[in-house]
Amino acid sequence: MRLGVNIDHVATVRQARRTFEPSPVFAALIVQQAGADQITLHLREDRRHIQDRDLELIKELVILPVNLEMAPVEEMRSIALRVKPDRVTLVPEKREEITTEGGLDVAGMKGYLREYIEPFKSVGIEVSLFIDPEESQVRASAEVGADAIELHTGTYANLWNEHRFEEAEVEIERLKRAGELAKELGMKVYAGHGLTYQNVKGVLELSGIIEELNIGHSIIANSVIFGLERAVKEMLNLMRGEDNG
Repeated sequence: MRLGVNIDHVATVRQARRTFEPSPVFAALIVQQAGADQITLHLREDRRHIQDRDLELIKELVILPVNLEMAPVEEMRSIALRVKPDRVTLVPEKREEITTEGGLDVAGMKGYLREYIEPFKSVGIEVSLFIDPEESQVRASAEVGADAIELHTGTYANLWNEHRFEEAEVEIERLKRAGELAKELGMKVYAGHGLTYQNVKGVLELSGIIEELNIGHSIIANSVIFGLERAVKEMLNLMRGEDNG
């Protein structure tokens, strides 16, 4: 599987102080250097973390493909058509939610989405729809012309994290069936949400079906912990007049 790294929460830390650091752009360049396959970022309508300029600079400076997560609204479509990420992933969005709470109801908005995604396809931007692993949503995604789906793994992740392993296995089977159907219908299959260093193993069992995982919070959280010693040492060296090299 390929790995897309979601850098939203680097911007979350920055926006807590409305300052200039840490930079999501620098983070994207480090992710690229580390060997990831894609940069994923979510430009939310309320701009709670990623800002428009972040997207513009990342698209300009990063060689990796850029996957823009966005709500299917006119403002975001205009931005995406101007910046031209390699992929747009349409997700549901509510202002009061902490993070995305579920998949897009493609089956309930087929007419709207069919029209909405057409401009992306006409300029060669791949369109992926973030959906729950349900047959009706997979079929609806194919009907509106999506190139790919991203399966919502949040239910699986929550079950695993609660040590409800038998139920988690049932959810893995749901993901498997949804992925197989999507491939039969000619779509690419990605997955993400809530995946951690511990629970990702279950999803890796579907490597013949799922082509890519998009993981953000767990990677950024671990970078805060495991990168902290180096950061402290570098500051101490500066204070002591020692060479950081």
